[in-house]
Amino acid sequence: MTARDLLDTGPKVIGVGLQGFVDDLQSQGFSASALDWRPPASKNIQALAAAEQLSNGSIAELVNNANAQAMERMHSADPVLTDVQLAADCIEELGDHIILHAGPPIEWQDMCGPMQGAIAGAIVLEGWAKNLDAAFKLAASDKITFEPNHHHDAVGPMTGIVTQSMPLMVVENKTFGNKSYCAINEGLGKVMRFGGNDESVLERLRWLESTLGPLMADTLLACDGIGLKNIISRGLSMGDEMHQRNVACTSLLLREIAPTMARVGDPDTVSEALAFIAGNDQFFLNVAMAMGKAIMDPVRDIGGASVVTAMCRNGTEFGIRVSGCGDQWFTAPVEMPRGLYFPGFTENDANPDMGDSTIVETIGLGGFAMAASPAVAGFVGAGGAADAVTYTNQMAEITCARNPEWTIPALDFAGVPSGIDICKVINSGITPTINTGIAHKEPGIGQVGAGVVNAPLGCFEQACIALSERLAAS
Repeated sequence: MTARDLLDTGPKVIGVGLQGFVDDLQSQGFSASALDWRPPASKNIQALAAAEQLSNGSIAELVNNANAQAMERMHSADPVLTDVQLAADCIEELGDHIILHAGPPIEWQDMCGPMQGAIAGAIVLEGWAKNLDAAFKLAASDKITFEPNHHHDAVGPMTGIVTQSMPLMVVENKTFGNKSYCAINEGLGKVMRFGGNDESVLERLRWLESTLGPLMADTLLACDGIGLKNIISRGLSMGDEMHQRNVACTSLLLREIAPTMARVGDPDTVSEALAFIAGNDQFFLNVAMAMGKAIMDPVRDIGGASVVTAMCRNGTEFGIRVSGCGDQWFTAPVEMPRGLYFPGFTENDANPDMGDSTIVETIGLGGFAMAASPAVAGFVGAGGAADAVTYTNQMAEITCARNPEWTIPALDFAGVPSGIDICKVINSGITPTINTGIAHKEPGIGQVGAGVVNAPLGCFEQACIALSERLAAS
């Protein structure tokens, strides 16, 4: 283009990442185009190179084929709620003085306040100490063994504490024959999953063990289990996203089990059990978590796959596992949630994020299905209906596919984004959005709010480097 051409026709502008600048020029009649580009969020040159190699290098075809296999396993899963058993009966390694917790591995001295509080309460519950003071001392000794739930086919919300006498719901993936476990949701208010540990908390847990657990076991046996995929599908169309909002799915599950429960139990016990479930809008969360674990475990150990198989946090660190790296943990400091607080509490009271409940995001629910549940976006301070759609569409940029069985009406019945790809996270700079509850940072107080949080980028940087090195060496 000559100077005369420029004077005659005017400049043709390409805006790089400056959509507002381009819009202003176009509104004044100038020729301008926008280039959809953003600088990489990661400053880790090694991670960026690894992501490029995995996405476009000589091993990209291997990675793509492995990811296709991972998605086939995810979408062909058939999770069924089959039983409720005591933890000691379904987790062989769970004996005296062994406590399972949420998140990646962590030692007592590094645990946050609510997790330590929940552990002390569990010790008293099991009778290993007479009171909370003695329980804290025992936990700080070398006489208690702490292990992640994920090491034992289990998951747990928030603190995620599991000990041998607690009843666990059993979800079996009928397609692959594996089983996963999660505790029964305790209800709302002061609860162990948020660090509660007083006598009211322990009494409720004893009732779950002695009454609700056995009744649910009899019910599930009599009705030959409850298939979960259809419940999820219907729940999405009714406004649930299965992390912060489980109202519809709890109601649907209640409809499924109530007639059989009334037949197998005595009237007073059944009445108490049904009232408890009906009064707990989050009852289905724990079912969804066990379901997520049952779906994702068969996706582990696919050579070359860059799909995340687990995300979790312990209140100190955030951890992920990636299919092509087996059971290796990649961790980074966990972030603080952003959200709304109950009256009398502020962000100064909040603990960093925790819990295994992020397993639901790995299967495309929770923050990934926000468009199905605009009410949740408002509840957790994430905006309105349009913002909920934006969250889901953004998560589609870092996933391998959409689930054809779990669709969202607000997106013209597009499937939920599923299969988090660590390469897409690094290349886009977008990290998974997670819906979450907020616990008080001190032990014994409980929930103080709800919000959203993002997974730290560092986990994905480490995972990309490790997967690239593993494939280069093979």
